Amino acid sequence: MKTIGLDRIVIKPDVCLGQPTVRGLRITVAFVLKLLASNLSVPEILEAYPELELEDIRQVLNYAAWAVSDQTHGVLA
Repeated sequence: MKTIGLDRIVIKPDVCLGQPTVRGLRITVAFVLKLLASNLSVPEILEAYPELELEDIRQVLNYAAWAVSDQTHGVLA
């Protein structure tokens, strides 16, 4: 996903059934978003998953914003 500055978001058919993951770590974008939605703070997530970095979480949020805007462009107008 290098086209929009998301070099840490990786999609590989053989990793997590092709879901977007963080650096191919088998930690999916969806999982990180669920952690954030469950009111875990970024520091708590980084402590619980030391293989993640702050930039990973930033790119997860950027990817989610991009994906949602791409899917809903013009739908809510």
